[in-house]
Amino acid sequence: MRDNSSATVPVRTVISSPAGSSPVASARNHAGIWWGLLGVAAFSFTVPFTRLAVEGLSPLFIGSARAVVAAALAAAALALTRQRLPRGREWLRLAVVAGGVVAGFPLLTSFALTTAPASHGAVVIALLPAATATMSALRGHERPRTGFWIATGAGAVAAVAFALAQPGGFGQLQWTDLLFFGAVLAAAVGYAEGGLLARELGAWQTISWALVLASPVMVVLVAVSVSQQPPAGTAVQWAAFAYLGVVSMFLGFFAWYHGLAIGPMAQVSQVQLAQPVMSICWAALLLGEQLTWATVVGGLAVILCAGAAVRVRLGSPPS
Repeated sequence: MRDNSSATVPVRTVISSPAGSSPVASARNHAGIWWGLLGVAAFSFTVPFTRLAVEGLSPLFIGSARAVVAAALAAAALALTRQRLPRGREWLRLAVVAGGVVAGFPLLTSFALTTAPASHGAVVIALLPAATATMSALRGHERPRTGFWIATGAGAVAAVAFALAQPGGFGQLQWTDLLFFGAVLAAAVGYAEGGLLARELGAWQTISWALVLASPVMVVLVAVSVSQQPPAGTAVQWAAFAYLGVVSMFLGFFAWYHGLAIGPMAQVSQVQLAQPVMSICWAALLLGEQLTWATVVGGLAVILCAGAAVRVRLGSPPS
């Protein structure tokens, strides 16, 4: 875990191997996919556990304190492995990552899940793979095929249609849906910038520095939330919060980025499409939420459109 050990140099070696490559390369390919799937499985509990935690803890506390917990772990990892300090514009780019995945996504989803079911949030958040691909294309000055924009637009329409068709809010977007869409946008920007920055700093180092950079602001938000509403949750709610801080905000990124580093990155990134399906299943099993036909159909529509968009982008020739 030192000297940018998770940077993506090994990925290019594996991707360049021919279809009939050696058993060693094939084993590495499978290892990358399994590590990526482990990271996705870790992230799939985020929405259900956030929904569980907000039943007793304030959303501001959950969204900020989980980042403080992860920042403490990140600072220790960076110090123990003696990572170099980011330089110049890297700090500004880390601020973008921190704003997206450390502050924006956790805070927005925490507030949205105070009233919205976890399965509902999982359907809207299923837009994330396509949104991330869009931001990556824009940030990387790519020119994807027309099919990419069609699939991305179809996914956005499906997600909005699902939100509009919910009971009690037919024909209008609820404030929780706007928060979910904001969370998707924040995470997509953070993922896209973080993916580019990881080529320079290393994968786990990027999220660790972003956590450390955001920690002063997160500590202030924790103090504000505690002054407004002292945290007093049940043991189960505190356990859910601990998972969000240790796994969702930190260890999950280790597995996810490690899988991407092993590669092939194009194949490993596809497993993210399984995340909303897992989240909906966990919401039903752990929270007892009823799976309606609207949830199932809406989730499948968004996931299929996101998968099509990602596949078209991965197949696009360089501009």
